[in-house]
Amino acid sequence: MKMTGLILVEHNPGDPPIETGTDWAAVEALTDEQIKAAVRDDPDAVPIGFFNLPGFHLIPNVKRLREKLGMTQDVFAATYRIPLGTLRDWEQERKIPDATARAYLTVIARTPDAVAKALVPAS
Repeated sequence: MKMTGLILVEHNPGDPPIETGTDWAAVEALTDEQIKAAVRDDPDAVPIGFFNLPGFHLIPNVKRLREKLGMTQDVFAATYRIPLGTLRDWEQERKIPDATARAYLTVIARTPDAVAKALVPAS
């Protein structure tokens, strides 16, 4: 069930989506930077320091990174020498990248071409 305004609506898995007037294509097209800017500029979005809590690790969105680079799972895994099963586990959130993998994914996100070039075998 979902509360919409003052009306309680029964909504079960498989039901058509509830019309909210949200342009989901526009939402899905937002970059991480645009989302952060929108949150930063929203006076109602008061920072709670969640990202500074002990034990909290910012995990890169591997699927979004791969799609932003326009790569299939096979190509991304081969290009950056990540086992395909590991990549799938990360994307489907069955496993979380460890600290080394998070650092590597951050470097890929910032300089994808340089990382790919550095991994090409020397001839």
